[in-house]
Amino acid sequence: QVQLVESGGGLVQAGGALRPSCAAPGRTFSRYAIGWFPQASGKEREFVAGINWSGGSTRYADSVQGRFTISRDNAKNTVYLQMNSLKHEDTAVYYCAAAPQISATMTPRGPDYWGQGTQVTVSS
Repeated sequence: QVQLVESGGGLVQAGGALRPSCAAPGRTFSRYAIGWFPQASGKEREFVAGINWSGGSTRYADSVQGRFTISRDNAKNTVYLQMNSLKHEDTAVYYCAAAPQISATMTPRGPDYWGQGTQVTVSS
């Protein structure tokens, strides 16, 4: 079992930045790839960024390439999503999820464990 806890969401103006975090207690966190999945109101959850267990490999959706950066600090059992140049359409609840391989983080059907989500609101 991996218990994931997101934090660091909030309200920001368009063009601003936020850095939500995904943390998990225990020694198994570093074995998992982690993905971020925003879910806007009335829409399905979608992939935006993934990182493998070591941090050496990352993947991004086209919609966030160049604006979002995913990273991890396994000593702190934490994955970060640096979000820059935020747009109103980035508004969503952002969930992090854990999977054995990075490929499984690229679809909402892949991960085994999910956090409770953190709200990101971008005002236009």
